[in-house]
Amino acid sequence: MKVSTKGRYGLRVMMELASCFGEGPVQADTIADREDISGNYIHILLGGLKAAQLVRAIRGASGGYELTRHPREITALDVVQALEGRGWPVACVDHGEGCPRSKACAARDVWGELAGAMKKVLSGISLEQLVTRQRAKSEKGMMFHI
Repeated sequence: MKVSTKGRYGLRVMMELASCFGEGPVQADTIADREDISGNYIHILLGGLKAAQLVRAIRGASGGYELTRHPREITALDVVQALEGRGWPVACVDHGEGCPRSKACAARDVWGELAGAMKKVLSGISLEQLVTRQRAKSEKGMMFHI
């Protein structure tokens, strides 16, 4: 099971915005530089996140992007579903009517359990929690020994 680049990078973008929450809008180029994402791709990601109403664009010289809600109110699931859609990992889990075997298929049950487990994990962690984890990891990585 793979989450695409959209989902992975989109979560990093949202973590960056969450880490700056309350400080005003952040320019797309700044996010792209900090997260090592191309200038073109950052706009695709931000467009999807804006369409999902997770971020808003602020126009003007000091404009940029900011979260629409507090980071504790946005989950990793919100972000991944905004960019990946809801039909993962296998289409038959959400749309069983497309397969004549869906009602009697043990494999479909496994995919459904996997989808449920993924959704449980992703819905159980907020952007605020991810930023806290990231800061702890960054501090550990900055230890110096003399």
